[in-house]
Amino acid sequence: MKRRILTRKINIGRLILNLKRNKMKSKLILVFFLLLWAICLTAQEKYSKTGIASFYADKFEGRQTANGEIYYHAKRTAAHRTLAFGSIVKVTNLENNKYVVVRINDRGPFVDNRIIDLSKSAAEELDFVQNGLAKVSVELIASMDDLPDEQNDHKEEESEANYYKVNAEKVFPKGKGIQVGSYKNNENIFNLVDKLKQKYKEEIFVEAANVKEEKVYRIIIGNSNSDAYLNNLKNKLSKDFPGCFIVTFKN
Repeated sequence: MKRRILTRKINIGRLILNLKRNKMKSKLILVFFLLLWAICLTAQEKYSKTGIASFYADKFEGRQTANGEIYYHAKRTAAHRTLAFGSIVKVTNLENNKYVVVRINDRGPFVDNRIIDLSKSAAEELDFVQNGLAKVSVELIASMDDLPDEQNDHKEEESEANYYKVNAEKVFPKGKGIQVGSYKNNENIFNLVDKLKQKYKEEIFVEAANVKEEKVYRIIIGNSNSDAYLNNLKNKLSKDFPGCFIVTFKN
């Protein structure tokens, strides 16, 4: 009888030990996958890669892309294997330092060592149409589809705004700036922002928001709490943007 009791105690002890070990393994597996997820997320946010770029052949004009849009060579769009649809990337031709900003709306190219397939107009901006291929760097600027959902409270016409800087990650500016434009089409907005930055030498932000279930992109120049500075900047910008006005960042 004593042997049976002792054996049962030992078996129960082993069972408890195995349960503890399995629980520890489960925790380790969970931690591993959480770390893996965090690494993948960071890689997406800081994506920067060098490789070969190609461009769409004329036969693809008018065909449907992987996200359901129609390809037009005149639009600044591109195909990438992994970046989310709507991602905005800066592509630089490493042979002449020319660059273009495009939006990802298709998948590909599925050819070894090629990392991006550009619309023909984007390839023309980089000046490699004649060569067919170019060595480029691809940098993720922002994923413009990661906009906040429309709020359930319909008293608020506009949901929380997101702000982006060209060549940088999502930012949270404080203070005020000068709004010079509002657009529903983001095809060329980052190219416009780059030109404005070169001309005015000021911080420039793109505010991305949902207004009545539509995406709106606003260009805001400057960032200051000084009324004198803002009024002076507004007067300077009024020559090119007569309807510009001061706005407060919503962060």
